[in-house]
Amino acid sequence: MERTLFESEHDLFRESYRKFLDQHVAPYHEEWEKNGVVDRQAWIEAGKQGFLGMAVPEEYGGGGVKDFRYNAVLTEETTRGQYSGLGFSLHNDVIAPYLLELANDEQKKRWLPGFCTGELITAIAMTEPGTGSDLQGIKTRAVRDGDDWVINGAKTFITNGINADIVIVVAQTDPDKGALGFSLFVVERGMPGFERGRNLDKLGLKAQDTAELSFTDVRVPAANLLGVEGQGFIHLMQNLPQERMSIAVMAAAAMEGCLEITCQYVRDRKAFGKPIGAQQNTRFVLAELATKTTAVRVLVDRFIEALNAGTLSAEDAAMAKWWSTEEQLDLINRCLQLHGGYGYMREYPIAKAYADARIQTIYGGTTEIMKEIIGRSLKLS
Repeated sequence: MERTLFESEHDLFRESYRKFLDQHVAPYHEEWEKNGVVDRQAWIEAGKQGFLGMAVPEEYGGGGVKDFRYNAVLTEETTRGQYSGLGFSLHNDVIAPYLLELANDEQKKRWLPGFCTGELITAIAMTEPGTGSDLQGIKTRAVRDGDDWVINGAKTFITNGINADIVIVVAQTDPDKGALGFSLFVVERGMPGFERGRNLDKLGLKAQDTAELSFTDVRVPAANLLGVEGQGFIHLMQNLPQERMSIAVMAAAAMEGCLEITCQYVRDRKAFGKPIGAQQNTRFVLAELATKTTAVRVLVDRFIEALNAGTLSAEDAAMAKWWSTEEQLDLINRCLQLHGGYGYMREYPIAKAYADARIQTIYGGTTEIMKEIIGRSLKLS
């Protein structure tokens, strides 16, 4: 089905990003997977070529265009190339809105220029060892002490955790106020007491640095409070829909990519004297998967339009996130089956896609949490 989402400038942007991936990512990604982290030079090069901070105003070195379709182009091409180590989507899709909408003028001058050049890599620290999707169960504490806040606590599963120069930390500032007792703080590399633990050994996303972070009496200047004190949970809820759409974009692109490589595989691979693709079962399976892939693509593209128009609700984003990622897992599982024994070999792209995809229904809010958000909106009780 022909897509109508993009315009000519997005197509040119896509072509440029493909060249960037070919020159500055493809030759090195396997090494990054072995090392468990992407070389910072890739971030610097991405900044030089305008792939970081597209929505950031030009005065801070950004692209000056708030249009999520550019973000989608990067995510689609990164996903289709299986360059899962790149943390650009977290940087552009998740962190940028916090800095653009919540940072004051002084904070923007401090952080946004480096954000756009790639010299300042970002992360957000929500999840804790005992909380998972239950953000209201966060135990990390921030206590005011004169002109500083003193932070104590631990976070885990933090994307870009090793490379990050600034981390938006969600901390409890008033335990008696429930959801209104959380605030956001920007913790910077080198602050005493801010330590990085393990670069976690994950099932997939091997080149993505996902870390444990700890905060022991970390003194953060009051000037690093992001947004309004006590409104941290609300700030999170306002920004999570775009994060979830970013994950849905990954899901749709991964489905298209895996369907494509599987169709090619069954054309080439022969069994019982003829291509696997000539078998009726193979045709029926791929016909079903092609239909589901198109359905996911249509929904995701429509919701990107809604996001750009400012009409995407939290429930819409939850629908897109859970459904697209569950369909992604199902498709990859069935495509791997069509590869037979070769699908289990890590040298085949479908095996890597299988391992990388498993997190999709978990991070950004589990499928179960997404269904709960949608279910509550139906006012059934």
